Amino acid sequence: MRSPNDLELVAVTKRYGDAVAVDNVSHLFAAGTYICLLGPSGCGKSSTLRMIAGHESVTDGAIILDGRDISKLPPAQRGTAMMFQSYALFPHMSVRDNVSFSLKLKGEDKASRHRKANEMLELVGMGHLADRLPDQLSGGQQQRAALARALITKPQVLLLDEPLSALDPFLRVKVREELKKIQRELGISFIHVTHGQDEALALADEIVLMNNAVIEQSGSARDVFNAPRSEFVARFLGGHNVVSLEGKRYALRSDRTRLVTPGDEGLDVSVTSHEFLGTHVAVNVIGPGDVELTAMVPEEQFYAAPVEPGDSVRIGWTAQDLHLLAG
Repeated sequence: MRSPNDLELVAVTKRYGDAVAVDNVSHLFAAGTYICLLGPSGCGKSSTLRMIAGHESVTDGAIILDGRDISKLPPAQRGTAMMFQSYALFPHMSVRDNVSFSLKLKGEDKASRHRKANEMLELVGMGHLADRLPDQLSGGQQQRAALARALITKPQVLLLDEPLSALDPFLRVKVREELKKIQRELGISFIHVTHGQDEALALADEIVLMNNAVIEQSGSARDVFNAPRSEFVARFLGGHNVVSLEGKRYALRSDRTRLVTPGDEGLDVSVTSHEFLGTHVAVNVIGPGDVELTAMVPEEQFYAAPVEPGDSVRIGWTAQDLHLLAG
């Protein structure tokens, strides 16, 4: 059942001269969900986000929110808000004044806009830092201030342009947990552009995976990971091997690929390297036709019978772990 707060792209196209950045894309983003627009550089994900925000014009098509086409409206009238990758905080303003700046532009009185800014800062765990200047904040704190500034307008849809890319790996994990928590508390849609597979799998209610200006596949994180439609999806998400058997191509999760004894069903391969990953050891091998594959071997199992580069081994799987790819 559709909601007025659903966001829908209807045959949206973006051209820059002769170059097509987004090619006739249609998709319904369900209200109240966390969506990750995922894909490699140049796939069209950022152009899509910027068209939704109103920072890029739509060449063809429509963007529908709350039953109206917002594609020709200025950003402030769309019911969306955007959190930029650079944060773009005003250095001479306090955190509170940065967060409340859009309300000042609308003519709201100081007491009211400061009260609302304080509420937003409490939501993102920054209430105690409201009087500081941006250069007195850490990167993670600046990110939260930028989030509060985007949320103060009470958008129907929040747009996030690679919001975690400037953070170190440990902080990135912490902040993504906070983003998901805030999205659930607010109950609004978050559309989050990223090229990080782990980030998308951890955050998304729905992954929309783009490639070459179109949507390659969409669905829940689990469904897209477990049932990739194409070799591109399997390889881009990672954690999969692509194997050819009887003229067909299959995706096979690396953690379902194991070392087996000679004579078992599988492939004879040669070890090229191995990497200790804590709970597992990634054993990289090369097989017939120079195909590169990875078996994720439980750590205890690997060290009970370790293999080294150059060793001949056999890798195997069970039939139900093979997922047939299209094409």
